[in-house]
Amino acid sequence: MNRRLYFLAPDAEHARRIVKDLESTGISDKDIHAVSRNSASLGDLPPATRAQEKDMGLHLERGLWNLNLAVFAISITLLATLLIKGLTGWAIIPLAIAISTFVVGLLFTRVPNAHLNEFRDALHHGEILLMIDSPRNRVSEIEDLVQHRHPGAVVGGVGWCSKTLHV
Repeated sequence: MNRRLYFLAPDAEHARRIVKDLESTGISDKDIHAVSRNSASLGDLPPATRAQEKDMGLHLERGLWNLNLAVFAISITLLATLLIKGLTGWAIIPLAIAISTFVVGLLFTRVPNAHLNEFRDALHHGEILLMIDSPRNRVSEIEDLVQHRHPGAVVGGVGWCSKTLHV
């Protein structure tokens, strides 16, 4: 799973310079997505897809989290019911499911989760949000590059992205 880095640029010109520097380090323009209050102000910046603008990753995260909680609750209820009825042999199945969903929940909380809604105020004030999709091993390199070469840009956080799911 790749990481999505969020950077706020004060205006389109700053964003263009950041994109140019990122492309010179081998980041493809397919991995750079720009969002602004007014998409016409982006000019030649690589635009975000509709799914990225709607932050479909957030909706997917919430859906998976709620599904995991529901499965956990159902398995605990089934476990309690089986134990009350004295069917301890069958209790291993819901116990295994409950443990599995608990572990998945723990892992889920370790995934970075910056989302587009955190930048709505900045976008409203005319800033440009750049979302850069990067392999996990290049995150600090890209953050360092942007921070050192573009002090006007603000590091907004890190999230996850999936090219397979187009989010």
